[in-house]
Parts: sequence; structure tokens; C-alpha cells
Amino acid sequence: MNDRVNSDITTSRRILKPRRLALLGTVAALGVAVLAASPGSSPLGVTSFIAPAQAAESAATPPGFGDLVARVKPAVISVRVRIDQDNDKSAMLQQNRMDSDEDAPFDQFSRQFGFRLPGGMNGMPRQRHQMVTGEGSGFFISADGYAVTNNHVVDHAESVQVTMDDGTSYTAKVVGTDPKTDLALIKVDGKKDFPFVKFSDQKPRIGDWVVAVGNPFGLGGTVTAGIVSASGRDIGNGPYDDFIQIDAPINKGNSGGPAFDMSGNVIGVNTAIFSPSGGSVGIGFDIPATTAKLVVAQLKDKGAVTRGWLGVQVQPVTSEIADSLGLKEARGAIVDNPQDNSPAAKAGIEAGDVITAVNGTAIKDSRDLARTVATLAPGTSVKLDVFHKGTSKTVTLALGELPNERQAQGKADDGKVQPGTPRLGLSLAPAGDVQGAGQKGVVVTEVDPQGPAAQRGIQTGDVILNVGGKPVANVGDVRAELAQAKSSGKNSVLLQIRSADATRFVAVPLA
Repeated sequence: MNDRVNSDITTSRRILKPRRLALLGTVAALGVAVLAASPGSSPLGVTSFIAPAQAAESAATPPGFGDLVARVKPAVISVRVRIDQDNDKSAMLQQNRMDSDEDAPFDQFSRQFGFRLPGGMNGMPRQRHQMVTGEGSGFFISADGYAVTNNHVVDHAESVQVTMDDGTSYTAKVVGTDPKTDLALIKVDGKKDFPFVKFSDQKPRIGDWVVAVGNPFGLGGTVTAGIVSASGRDIGNGPYDDFIQIDAPINKGNSGGPAFDMSGNVIGVNTAIFSPSGGSVGIGFDIPATTAKLVVAQLKDKGAVTRGWLGVQVQPVTSEIADSLGLKEARGAIVDNPQDNSPAAKAGIEAGDVITAVNGTAIKDSRDLARTVATLAPGTSVKLDVFHKGTSKTVTLALGELPNERQAQGKADDGKVQPGTPRLGLSLAPAGDVQGAGQKGVVVTEVDPQGPAAQRGIQTGDVILNVGGKPVANVGDVRAELAQAKSSGKNSVLLQIRSADATRFVAVPLA
């Protein structure tokens, strides 16, 4: 029995010994490698084995931002404005900016970010003929005193004063503003040697370091750091939203200040924060340097910004819209309605056309189209790739100039209930039979709340202008086009809808 046990132990040792030796050999090899790499290490090699990893991490992470801040901070300024509250428009604007706690968080971006009342008297009643003081940030972009800030910082300002990092103050004038991008250019005269910074030529990557400098809560010269969290953000501020999202803490008063990359170039202009409380929660938004450069150049040359204009109302192409049109993929911008006498209308672009590219560059969605066209000057000749009634074509036209005001579309009224098509869950009537609905299309007189049309947002009073790309004038036309779409194997049908103030396309699934 003992012989068998001893035999088993001997066998086990024969098996384990090579494994143990292999394992020890591996450790020994690592120890030799470490000791060879670092002769001054401890006998066990533990300290030396960790050291290379620490060195790699140290090389990847900046030791600090001191050198960068020392270079760029002198060019950052605090911007202080005075606004006559007796100006009703200015007083209303300031009230909206400072007393918007009941607004939804995303409604607070431009209004709540960047201004404060002295003495912390937000919300307190103020006497007429009182001068309201606001504070924001900015930065010099040239040695002769041109500086960038936000439009909402200097809008309606009676006077503008800037204070540099060394405490020196100067009076500035507003050269021009652009409300659509919330940018402004101001100028300090009398000197030619102001410290300044430059806009970056490189688009920042998500995860890159970013340093923000500004005047939060009037404290001045405050530096915070973080990373680029996201890009291409749409916060509902306007048609040209393309914000960089950063997590460097920024607060009220940082508006108009710069965000820097590690080379000391400005990657964006701090403009808005998402903040239910009014303070930083680590979600800030910057106007990209690419946008700021284009706007600032026009403000410097002309004091205003002019943009190219197609004259179309557009919306994104959803997968359902793409399916109903026969598009292979959901991309581009579908034209809801070309405005009368607009460049698009004159070039033959029609409702239901999908613009897929501008000058050979693919268009992702309606916002991408708006931003692309806006970067082009009025009068510029452009080539549009258009998907028109199942075929692709190229249209060449000259852009107009974006008007300041947009004309409202027609309005439809409620009418009497008529039998309609059960497949959409709608009751319809010819538009000509309903007062105020016009002569084209059919009016929605009743909506089944459980039907597919209701689920797509169609409401009583809407006017259906065409179904599946074909104009409709009565219920029979609608039924015929629905039957045609279903027999063609489509999963949804595209309706062109005119509501109270706009025309849009809606893809409704076919039961």
C-alpha cells in the first residue's frame, strides 16, 4: 500500500515538476528581463517590473497644464456689459437670460449661461432706468485688439468693457454679431500688441484633452480641464447646431471663452451648458473652431453674416420614408415644400425630392444640408444630387441669400366628419369642401387615436396633399394610392402633410 502511495506521489512529482519549472522559469525570465532593463531594481524585481508601466502611463498623460495655461491665459478676457433696462426689448431679453429657472433645461442654454446680476439679486424687481450689468468671457484673436465672444453676451449692450488677466481694463466696441451661431466680434482700439490665440485647424477627437479658460460667476481667469466628450451635438438652439461637447467644468460667466487643445489652439467657443440647477454638471457645449473662423471672418469684413439659401423646407429621411420612396438607405434630406420663387423652385426641385449630395459631398440629413449650404456665399453655383420620383439626377443652381424672416405656410381648419379610409385610421374630406383649407388635397376631419396615422402625429385639420408621390383631391384618390403602394410590396406609404404652419412628409405603415 505504501509502495503504491509512494509511486503515486513520485508520478505526481514527475508531472508537476516540469510544470513548476516552466512556471518558475517564466518568472525568472521576467525577473531577468526586468533586472536587465533596470539594474538598480530590488532583488525580487517587483519595483522594476512596475516601473515601465508607470513610465508608459506617464508618457501618455500630461504632467500638468501649467505651461499651456501660461501661454494662453493672457489672451483670455473678462467681458462686462451695461444694458439700459429702460429699453423694453433689452429688459425682456435680460429677464429671460437671468430668470429662467422654470424653463426646461435645454431652454436655458443661451439664456442662463453667461450672465449674472451684481449682488446675487436674480429675480428681484428692478426699477426702470436702471442699468443692468452682465459678465461673460472672450479672447483676443489678433494683436490689434479683435476679440471673440458670444452674441448673447454683448447683445443690446450700451457699453462693453474688457478686463485682461493682469487687471488692465479697456473699452471695446461691437464690430458685428451673428445670432444664428451666437457669435460676436468686438474690438479694442489703441494698442497693437495684445496677446492673442489662434483657432485650431484640426477637428478635435473624442477623448482629447481640453482646457477651458474664462470668467465664471465673475471670478475671472479661471482654468478648468477635461476631455472632448462628443461632437456634432444638436441642442435645439438653431438649424446650424453642431456643438462640441466637453466635460471641463464651465459655468455662468464662461460664455464666449475659449476651449484649448494641448497645442494652445482654440478648438471651440464655450457657449452653453446642460444644467437643471444652473451650475456645471459636466456637460458643456462649444461652437467648433471651423464654424467660428468662417463667421468671424465675415463679421470682420462686413459686420454681418450672409448665408447661401436654397429656399426649401426639409426633414430627415427615415427608414420608413426611404422604403416608401424606394431609396436603398435612409440618408439625405427630403424636400417638404420649395418656397415660391426660391432658387430650388426655379431649378425644378419639387416636394418629395431627396437631396443626397451638394457639390459631390454626401448629405447625411436635413441639418447637414442646412449647415453645408450656410457655409456657401449667396450667388455661389452648386450642384445638387437629387433623387426624383425613383431616379437620380443632378441639378445646378445659384444660391440666393438667406432672408431674415420666413413666411408662414397656409393654415387648415377643422371640417365636418366624412367617411374615410380605415387602413390609416382617418376620416377625410376634399379641401375645397372645408372653409379655409384651400383647394388642394384632402382635409383630415377625424383621427382614430389607435390608428397608424395618429401614431405618426397626424392630427385633425391637417391637409394631405399627396399620397405616394401622387396628388390627391378626394377620398377615392387616397384609397387608390394606398392600394397601389400595397400591391407594389411597400411596407409604408409616404404622405405629404400641410399643417398649421408647415409642410412635411410622414411615412405611415400599411397594415
